[in-house]
Amino acid sequence: MTYCVGLLLKQGLVLASDTRTNAGVDQVASTPKMHIFELKNERVIVLLTAGNLAITQSVVNALRARVEKNVPDSKHLHNVDSLFDAAGLVGAELRAAFERDGEHFKNHQIDFNASILVGGQIKGERPRLFNVYAAGNFIESTQETPYFQIGETKYGKPIIDRVVAQNSDIMDTVKCVLISFDSTIRSNVSVAAPIDLLIYRVDSLHADCQQRITETDPYYVQIRQGWADGLRSVFSALPSPDWC
Repeated sequence: MTYCVGLLLKQGLVLASDTRTNAGVDQVASTPKMHIFELKNERVIVLLTAGNLAITQSVVNALRARVEKNVPDSKHLHNVDSLFDAAGLVGAELRAAFERDGEHFKNHQIDFNASILVGGQIKGERPRLFNVYAAGNFIESTQETPYFQIGETKYGKPIIDRVVAQNSDIMDTVKCVLISFDSTIRSNVSVAAPIDLLIYRVDSLHADCQQRITETDPYYVQIRQGWADGLRSVFSALPSPDWC
């Protein structure tokens, strides 16, 4: 399991993923789940992956191979015309992985489980954010719901629902995202730091603000402690019921 979140704001995008992989209590490791495809000053496309690691790695590797081979008249993430087309390419690779491996998964009673967030900007269009499902189909974020979560979503969702809107300040959103991760990590051992975080500002066309946040990162420690202390303080100030 993992936890990834992408938020599309008026000021840009905030994208974050944890790095824990878990194939049993004695097979725990760290693996990046954020994958960046960039042509500086022309496009930034970011993938956040969740689900079966073998599936998502095969999809990302296939997408990178398309870029590296650059076959004439072949579409890849460095030459598609839009983020919609980029999400379509990701979906096509997920379908190809299912066609190749789906029956083998079934024979071993393993679910074909994978989902990928696709966010970024291509020059000439606004930033966009998509959620691509295991079947290869996808949806786009909206003004009313400007974010997607994949993986272990339930623990980190309430704070985002309460705080974030499309017109939220981008750095306030970063703070909210870190609290969302802290809530998830506290409640689920399959999610853990380091956290990979990318802040993308509209029309920058450059992934120049990336952070890897560890458990001992000073700002993360400050945010976690401040949130915990604040919750306890607010809880203590609430009136108790007088029903009995």
